[in-house]
Amino acid sequence: MSSQPNQTRQLWPVGDGGRPLVRIGEDPEAIRVLTDAVKRRIIPETYVSEGTPVIVEEVSGAADPATAEDDVALPIATSTLKPALLAGLLAEHAEVVMARNGKPDVEVTPAGPVLSAVLARRSWSGLPVLRRIISTPVLRPDGTLLQTPGYDPATGFYLAGNTHLQPIPDHPSPAEVAEAKEFLLERFLRDFPWRSPADRANYLALLVTPLIRPFTRALSPFGMIEASMPGSGKTILAGCVGLLVGQRVLTWTESEDELRKSITTVLADSVGVVVFDNLAEGAVVDSAVLARLVTERTWSDRRLGTNAAATFANDRLWLATGNNLRTGGDMASRSVWVRLDPNCPRPEARTGFTIPNLDTWILDPAHRATVLRHVLMLVLDWTSHGAPPAAATPQMRQFTPWAKHLGGFLEHHGITGFLGNADAARGLDDEDAEWRSFFHAWDELHGDRHMSAQELRVSGEPTFGTDPWAGTFPTTPSGKPLTTRSLGRRLAGQVDRWHTDIVLRSETDSHRNCKTYWVARAPSQDRTP
Repeated sequence: MSSQPNQTRQLWPVGDGGRPLVRIGEDPEAIRVLTDAVKRRIIPETYVSEGTPVIVEEVSGAADPATAEDDVALPIATSTLKPALLAGLLAEHAEVVMARNGKPDVEVTPAGPVLSAVLARRSWSGLPVLRRIISTPVLRPDGTLLQTPGYDPATGFYLAGNTHLQPIPDHPSPAEVAEAKEFLLERFLRDFPWRSPADRANYLALLVTPLIRPFTRALSPFGMIEASMPGSGKTILAGCVGLLVGQRVLTWTESEDELRKSITTVLADSVGVVVFDNLAEGAVVDSAVLARLVTERTWSDRRLGTNAAATFANDRLWLATGNNLRTGGDMASRSVWVRLDPNCPRPEARTGFTIPNLDTWILDPAHRATVLRHVLMLVLDWTSHGAPPAAATPQMRQFTPWAKHLGGFLEHHGITGFLGNADAARGLDDEDAEWRSFFHAWDELHGDRHMSAQELRVSGEPTFGTDPWAGTFPTTPSGKPLTTRSLGRRLAGQVDRWHTDIVLRSETDSHRNCKTYWVARAPSQDRTP
């Protein structure tokens, strides 16, 4: 913990107990004096966050995680100053006295209404602004590394101390960079059964993202860490990120309302990673709430149990792990995939690892500091060379700046394959595949004929026990036929949206006073087999 500046505490005389002496009178004067004392930081480690005074404290009894699947809390936390806490802190750090009827000063605890009045204001000009508590060094917006524990005025971040992490040089030597790269690629990540070089490159990009986010100021996509079968190492990969920067592990829910509540709750925590761990086999990640979250810089929602709105900076990395996962809706274009395939019947029985028992090895704080040090060496070597962006910037809509920076980081270190599995990942979009199959069947049955939703629905009904659509026609979740209105709504949501090589078009038929639809194929040279 950083210490209170001496000059701040020297603003008051010293009482008999060696603590600053604060003399108060009746309530109005007491409110003014105590407000000034809080503003002048008579209580060490006080800051202001969103108009509310807070204190940074060590968390007593915080246990180290037992597995990579556990929540990883930071060793320090903020507590909002409320009357009872303020009374206790004033008693600890100052001598608040009052003279009564000409008698000698008597140490007192200010009345509750006085303390409430002190804390009621939203303007605290004397307190430094605290934006976030972090557990690992990060790149400041100017490209320098925040690595000194304590409060950093340049960012408003408070860095928790790490006794195992030695200072990182601003300009690592070639030997240090080579050692860091060898450790990360040939030891730490060597034995994971990556499906392709892209999966390893994508994972490194996700691992680095929380450390450089203040520098890039870029939105990051949703990370899908997926394996073909249990025991492949996906939870360890997600946990290695979370163990470095703090993590909360959540249970996936299909309820959009419950998901929204979970997001609002977890954003109040000072952790760098949020992991939806171990989704059900074959689960489809298709959430409008999650799709909105990863594309917005702030998240606003009602605080649980109140009618008050809360706004949080969306500066977390969001991950999901599971076996044979798929995506749907807008999540397909907002996700980056890390896929593992051990290609053996019992992955958990594999032996001969470069780092044996990595799942327990990474739980040792000294080992985590080793991983972090090597990652930061590569980061600072990149920034010391001007943080070059990717030569050919991958286009990822809202995430293009992220891809530009992370692609440049990987290129600088000769790590190839970044986002090279994007085309393969598109095949994991169930919704896209279903619409593509339906539109191709439509093209074969009706060509470019313009059809209303009613005409299309009639054509989807089986004839003499045969289904000309071969099961591709949209249905309700229970498999029942759609009404004309429901079909029309679904079609309206797909107009002008390409599904690989085919697209739905629409126009209003003024004679029939209805919408008509038809499909169009891409030119033959643009088609994907």
